Formats: sequence, structure tokens, C-alpha cells
Amino acid sequence: MVIKPVPAPPVPRANEVPDVLVAAVTHNSIDVVTEFLASLPAALEGAGTATVVIVDNASTDGTPELVRRLAPWAVVIDAGGNLGYGAGINLALATTECRRGVYVLNPDATPSPGSVDLLARAVESNPRTGIAVPRIVDRQGRLKFSLRREPTIARALGESVLGGRRAARFPALGELVSDPRCYVDGATADWATGAAMFLAPRTIAAVGPWAEDYFLYSEETDYSLRARDAALGLRLVPAAEVVHRGGEMSGSPWLWSLVAVNRTRLYRKRHRGVRSALYWLAVLLNEGLRALLGRPTHREAFRALIRGVRPPTAQS
Repeated sequence: MVIKPVPAPPVPRANEVPDVLVAAVTHNSIDVVTEFLASLPAALEGAGTATVVIVDNASTDGTPELVRRLAPWAVVIDAGGNLGYGAGINLALATTECRRGVYVLNPDATPSPGSVDLLARAVESNPRTGIAVPRIVDRQGRLKFSLRREPTIARALGESVLGGRRAARFPALGELVSDPRCYVDGATADWATGAAMFLAPRTIAAVGPWAEDYFLYSEETDYSLRARDAALGLRLVPAAEVVHRGGEMSGSPWLWSLVAVNRTRLYRKRHRGVRSALYWLAVLLNEGLRALLGRPTHREAFRALIRGVRPPTAQS
């Protein structure tokens, strides 16, 4: 197969600070990384110079080798093991400072042309905006609900009893923001799906590194809520668009377990004692009720919550 290198976006000169740092973490991402890399030059148009950093978490399918052949202008870092998403992002952040901000992207996300500049302008236009997120769509161009509300006991119970989609109709009972009318320019949320997040330099300075103890899932929630604690909000920029595949979680009992366990760990970080225990019970109820319907992903999550064992970070 002939590999055609992807044209380089504007890169900074030696010892020059880039305008934008693009950070992505790969793990056996060979099926998606070509499309991801090919989208970056157009996505970065108008954003200034860019340094693209790919942190590879122990891929065995040739992902880092393919990235080096396709994008010799990208910085490829071997993490030395499957360290998890937050640790990978921190390795990328440690490579360089940037003037306008850091765009954290999943390798299965394809940003639209000119979108990075739009996100940078959003955080530059308001000193109280710390994170800008794009409109996320599926491969058919349909809106994917990416905005979320803060986890609460009432919302965990609402999702347990009603299910996530039904509970989302009532802001007090669901985390998911499922009203398409909310996905307009300037919309805000407590957090958003971590597939694509543009971080202002002031946010990185105020919030510090990403949490590394989740391995995968909930670290974007943790980061967004810590940004909000620092009075730096999250804003939607629908003119900036990202096509995101996603979907791996729903087909993997282990990943689904990780989501459930990490939800309770995140809540425990922010709320101690009885409230933390009640939240854990609400999540356990959610997984238990659906396990009774014979769903293997929920059954495994229920067991993981009961065992109280952290999912092994060595697992892929």
C-alpha cells in the first residue's frame, strides 16, 4: 500500500512557541488515525502555527509507525506503556507552551476546516471562558448530544429509574442535555464529552494537569468541573464541528464497568461521607436494574461496583 504523507500545517520555527498545540492519545488506532491526521491541516487554517503531538499508549497494531510515515511533522511520543488517557494528555502538554490554546482531540474525531480558529476565538473573546467545545456529529451529520450537567444524586437516581434519555428531559433528573435547541452558539454546560476540547492557556495554568487515576472516562468531567471551580466556564461553538465515531463503550463490558466505577470515584472526590455513599447506591441501582434485563455490560459494571476494585490500568 502506498502511503502519501499528509501536508504539514504551519509549524513554528525552531525555539518558537506555537499558537496552538493539538494533543491526541492513541492506542491501537490504526483504523482511524489516517482520517484524523488528514483533517488537521484544513482544521488548523487561520489558527496560526501548530505543534501536533501524538502520544501513543503501547499500540501493537503499528499506529505510531503509520503516524510517523503519514505526518513526519507531528511529534510522536511513546508513552512506554498503556498509561491511560489523562497521563497521555499530560505528556503532550509537557512538550511545549502555546499562545492561543490546546486542542485535545480523540484520534477518531475529525475536525472541520477552520474550526480550530473558531474555538480559539471563543476563549479569547471572554476571559471567563476556559474551555470551548465544538458541535459533535456522527458520520451522517446528525447531532450527537455532547453537553452534560454536573453529576448529582438526584440525576443518578433519575437515570436509574427513568433511563438516561428519559431523565434527560428533566434537568434536575438527568446529566445529558438532550434538547437540540440548547446546542446554539454560546451555550454553556458543566462539562462535555472529551472527544474534542479546546483549552485556553489560562485554564491550563489554573487547573493544572489532568487527573491520571481514572485511566479512561470521567477525566474530562473532572477537568471541566475543576475549571468551573476556577471560575472558567465551558462554551459550545456550533460553527466548529467534529465528526466523531465513538461507540466502543457500549460493546465492551469492561469499558462500561470503567465508566460506572469512575462515575462513583469522581463523585467521591468532590463529595465525602453519606452523599458519596448515596451516589454509589444510585449508580449501583442503575446497573443492577439493567443487569436484570440480561445486559452483559451492565452485569459486569454491577460486579465491578460491588467488588470495589479499581479497573487494572494495564488492560486495553
